[in-house]
Amino acid sequence: MEFVGYIPLLPFAGFLVLALGAQRLTRPLVGVVGVGSIGASALLSALTAAGLLKRLPGETAFTKTLWTWIDTGGLHLDMAFYIDSLTVVMMLVITFVGFFIHLYSTGYMAEDKDYARFFACMNLFVSAMLVLVMAENLPLLYLGWEGVGLCSYLLIGFWYTDKANGYAARKAFVVTRVGDTAMAVGLFLLYNHLGTLSIQPTMIKASSLWPHGSGTLTLATLLLLGGAVGKSAQLPLQTWLPDAMAGPTPVSALIHAATMVTAGVYLIARTHVLFMLSPLAMTVTAMIGAATLLIAGFSALCQHDIKRVLAYSTISQLGYMFLALGVGAWSAAVFHLVTHAFFKALLFLAAGAVIHALHGEQDMFRMGGLKNRLPLTFWTFLAGAASLAALPLVTAGFYSKDMIIWEAYASPLGGYGFWLAAMAGALVTSLYTSRMVILTFFGTVKTPVHHPPGLSMTLPLSVLAVLSLTAGFMETPHTLGGVHIFSGLLHYALPETKIVQSRITLEILFQILAATTAVGGIVWAFFLYKPQPEPAPSRLPKSIDRFLFSGWGFDGLYDRVFVRPYLALAHLDKNDIIDRFYLALSQASLGCNRIFSLTQNGRLRTYVWGMGIGAAVVIFMAVTL
Repeated sequence: MEFVGYIPLLPFAGFLVLALGAQRLTRPLVGVVGVGSIGASALLSALTAAGLLKRLPGETAFTKTLWTWIDTGGLHLDMAFYIDSLTVVMMLVITFVGFFIHLYSTGYMAEDKDYARFFACMNLFVSAMLVLVMAENLPLLYLGWEGVGLCSYLLIGFWYTDKANGYAARKAFVVTRVGDTAMAVGLFLLYNHLGTLSIQPTMIKASSLWPHGSGTLTLATLLLLGGAVGKSAQLPLQTWLPDAMAGPTPVSALIHAATMVTAGVYLIARTHVLFMLSPLAMTVTAMIGAATLLIAGFSALCQHDIKRVLAYSTISQLGYMFLALGVGAWSAAVFHLVTHAFFKALLFLAAGAVIHALHGEQDMFRMGGLKNRLPLTFWTFLAGAASLAALPLVTAGFYSKDMIIWEAYASPLGGYGFWLAAMAGALVTSLYTSRMVILTFFGTVKTPVHHPPGLSMTLPLSVLAVLSLTAGFMETPHTLGGVHIFSGLLHYALPETKIVQSRITLEILFQILAATTAVGGIVWAFFLYKPQPEPAPSRLPKSIDRFLFSGWGFDGLYDRVFVRPYLALAHLDKNDIIDRFYLALSQASLGCNRIFSLTQNGRLRTYVWGMGIGAAVVIFMAVTL
């Protein structure tokens, strides 16, 4: 495993080559460097996974130390990577999904003038994300955490000439910094009490030092949860993600669907021992997830922009993952993370193919009739939509979501409330997903097709469509065959979920209800939004539609409570006494400059007179003193 260090290094090297040599590289060479570096990293990730599998069950993890990073004041941290089954799963998702998104981008961004800058930022993002999931210690994880935040800012505002894009990038950066600050405070608290920030020793020491439900431990885990909430766009820090759709569509697929937004889920799963010691933190996590999946799902029902529908859908599906984490369904949360990466990346890329074909059009009410004009895009989009809606038995999303729904009820920390929230979210998901498919691909043609997608775009769609349909067969309930490949691998890194309600008839009943809900939502959507020449924007009253369209008014609330008061204080403070002192200092400097500039007039006679007078004054002072 000597090559483990090259996995994040190769994308970083690609970033350096593209950033420093952008003016000298041809477009084909930019594509080779950008895509090839991620492909090589994916290959090494696969080899790492194979190497770890060979070591199981004897050696379940290994650490690769590169060099000493920090060694001062009793704090010793290595630049080291910790590889276990959870790390391997995340590495494979990041690199393989990232590779197909990069390949897609060679076609989607082919005409962009900043082609090299785009791939440089994308490569840097993949490198930072790999550092995040491979980190052996929390500061190194935090370095990757902030790295993906920086790349998110750069890529959301990629088309910076549009002020709205710059605003969206700043909004994402500022909102996620709220969570990042909480996370940083949590790291200080852990180090202050435990004396280490290496992840595995931290969890071992926490288990021995703090009793179950310790107040200090709960505070630390809630602070870590704050970081996860910000990065994964959960309530109340979910407002940045819909606006982040201002970036190019491949950015939305990579950063805001498949990888970066799942960093919060990974953080909680990685530090699961800390959370398991705090029932309050677990309950808060589950409640945040349940509330978020419903709020975002209802907002998705009222959007017009196809990318914003998918953005709210991402927030909602992340809510499912947080719900699973909060009830201790660790494997279910990570399994849904994986399937979601496949079908949501597919949906974003397919939506990008539609937008590309319609010359930038994103309003679903100006689409329609694309089923026969973009057949491959339609069928691949349909595969992703079916998986998102959890179409029973034949989609990956069904198996991962069903796993969460069942364990939301059956685990010791679950119950009817969480189960009902998950079921309601499943119904809403089916509704908005079907609405999106109907408005985009059925009905009459409203915008002509300009640029049908080429092979570089359709090949990733085809591969991701297959994964969106088949990946679920890695983990099926025992009522449907009992395949446990995924959880069997993950149990080396994460604990098994303890099921309280294990009656087979009850589980079958709940699975039938979940399947019926998904199918019922699809059928109901076709009655509500059936293809018609001029579909109604919404089936809800206008006031409710506007409220949900605005994301439940969170942006307006935050604008009134935080943004406007801050700007008002800044306006009042711009001429305060401290500013006046520094202004006076600068004015004095300018005045001195003007006086001394008079002596530099270019007249030689004046210079001689000045030297003579100066010499006379010096001689006079020497004689008299």
